[in-house]
Amino acid sequence: MTQVKTTRCILLSACLLSICLLIAIQSSYADTAVTEKQLWNGVRNGTYIAIMRHALAPGVGDPEVFELEECGTQRNLSSEGLGQARRIGERFRINAIVTADVYSSQWCRCRDTASALKLGPVGDLKPLNSFFRNFEYRESQTLALLSWLRNRNTSQPTVLVTHQVNISALLGLGTTSGEIVFFYLDEAGSAVPVGSILTP
Repeated sequence: MTQVKTTRCILLSACLLSICLLIAIQSSYADTAVTEKQLWNGVRNGTYIAIMRHALAPGVGDPEVFELEECGTQRNLSSEGLGQARRIGERFRINAIVTADVYSSQWCRCRDTASALKLGPVGDLKPLNSFFRNFEYRESQTLALLSWLRNRNTSQPTVLVTHQVNISALLGLGTTSGEIVFFYLDEAGSAVPVGSILTP
């Protein structure tokens, strides 16, 4: 009888833990009631920042022989990815964001994505560079990015183009190619996600 009770207690605890984890995952966005219109409005008025994973670039990571200034040594956007990046730019313009402060990782697939948005000149931002091969830089780069965000120009929309690992480190979220995540900085200066938009 005691063993049955113990087993029930363990199962109940496991169920409660699963429920808590599910709630935590569902609450990863600060406000799940935020509409797409509100997300775009937030970027437009400077309340939210848009960060996106580069458009479709088949493969994982980069070739062993990798040079930052040589796109031919990197994983690059496919023609589908380039088209996806252009459609994302159109989506910004449809939502009345025609110019923005656009910053990108120095990786070619991110720069090409950022350029294809056609929202204005693209600036390099080293904290957006991938640390897929060098996870020891995860914390220092994320802190550097947060510091930059706290001191950024807020007079027009901010759009960042980076990699999955960087978005995960900053916001604790997984993203697909071309996914845009919207977030804000709270009073403590931490990044808080509020929603995301997928572009097929």
